[in-house]
Amino acid sequence: MQLKSLFAAILAVTSVSAFADTYNIDPNHTYPSFEADHMGISVWRGKFTKTSGAVTLDRAAKTGSVDITIDANSIDFGHEKMTAHAKGKDFFNTEKFPTASYRAKSIKFNGDTPAVVEGELTLLGVTKPVNLTINKFKCIDHPMYKREVCGADASGEFKRTDFGMGYGVPKFAAPEIKLNIQIEAIKAD
Repeated sequence: MQLKSLFAAILAVTSVSAFADTYNIDPNHTYPSFEADHMGISVWRGKFTKTSGAVTLDRAAKTGSVDITIDANSIDFGHEKMTAHAKGKDFFNTEKFPTASYRAKSIKFNGDTPAVVEGELTLLGVTKPVNLTINKFKCIDHPMYKREVCGADASGEFKRTDFGMGYGVPKFAAPEIKLNIQIEAIKAD
């Protein structure tokens, strides 16, 4: 009887994972961006222009994972001096830490739609929990790629000081960072 139960449990686990689909990040349509306070008088916005990785979704089991790598050197504020300063030791220290990453082993669903990603951000060699709210999610059969493409708009917040990025806090800037991610990912073959 126990062997039969064990076999049923193994079958259930393997059948759930059989429905998981992998989606590769489309680097031409994925740009993590952020907002940071500037002396309390304005908000600076920057984005990263080079991102890679994959998202796995199992819609039947309502689970998923995320594995994203961000090229920290691709940061762009649209302002040459600020971009150069952000790459330096005061902020992203891209010479020592050329990449940042976001990893999640848990995606929570609201009905049939992914709603929250529970993951960890690694920045400046420090890893901390950062959850993302999925504000919009949609999949389509893409007319150019001839396969499914899923897109999402996600947001979250974190304190940059938690990662050792304390330059200018609190005199010139608040530690809170608003993170926004537009992402499109193409279903793997």
